[in-house]
Amino acid sequence: MFLNIILLTIGLFLLIKGADWLVNGASTIARKKKVSDLAIGLTIVAFGTSAPELVVNLSASIENHQDIVFGNIIGSNNFNLFFILGVAGVITPLAVQSSTLFKEIPISLIAGIMVLILANSFIFQEKILSRVDGIILLILFLIFLAYVYTQLKGEPVIENIKELNLPVWKIWGLIIIGLLALIAGGRLVVDSAVFMASTMGVSEKLIGLTIIAAGTSLPELATSVVAAFKKNSDIAIGNVIGSNIFNIFFILGISATVRPIAYDIAFNRDIYLLLGGTTLLFLLLYSGKKKLVRPAAALLVITFIVYTLYLVSQETYIK
Repeated sequence: MFLNIILLTIGLFLLIKGADWLVNGASTIARKKKVSDLAIGLTIVAFGTSAPELVVNLSASIENHQDIVFGNIIGSNNFNLFFILGVAGVITPLAVQSSTLFKEIPISLIAGIMVLILANSFIFQEKILSRVDGIILLILFLIFLAYVYTQLKGEPVIENIKELNLPVWKIWGLIIIGLLALIAGGRLVVDSAVFMASTMGVSEKLIGLTIIAAGTSLPELATSVVAAFKKNSDIAIGNVIGSNIFNIFFILGISATVRPIAYDIAFNRDIYLLLGGTTLLFLLLYSGKKKLVRPAAALLVITFIVYTLYLVSQETYIK
């Protein structure tokens, strides 16, 4: 147990440093190429911080741990939406662009609805995310990438001379080392957490929705917190929204394509929370004139804490 605590600490350190390097490298690349921070947050940073979810889900899918596959993605998205965005918003009020409010957030909502429809197989009787469903999600992911590509040069870019003067090798070095640190750190955190939870006799469903979901989302947490401290709202928000879209369309799509995943309808409750939270975020931003103010951000964090306590209490009640 002591060794796992040490590995968990090392993993957390790698996640935080990796996120810092990734944000610096990605921001510099964005400005050098005249690409907005929002676009880079929705793509490169989102993909990099979603790497732990991808590694865990591919492994769980191959080994047929179906509750972990769904729990990791749905739990990660709820963690991203309520806790990470909430914490970042408490650190500093987050201003969003019109495209985020009226385009990216609705796309994230559509992603959640698609999982609900496909996994519940409302047309067919069997509750399963089939290979065909996985391919549908991957096609939607490609459409999302095409949309982001059309937005790449549509946002203003504020140049930072110091960052622009960084040598190319150093910029890419920051990104590559950051991604490697994120992946290694995420893996260490998850492996250590799963081992500790397993020794306490916790179900795979709860592990997936809580410990694994939070562990694989630590890169998003570190990245968004670092971005919030640096007053970079675009990457703080773009990272979360982009990761949620990546998680469903890309990672869940890949997982189902590798191996069809049986679906437990108990996850519907967690998807409803995700859909409700995404709608709530839209309403909070819309009413706050495209800004997530601290009270609204605190509400997101409190909601997540209550939700987590409910999950644990339900597990205890069933036992």
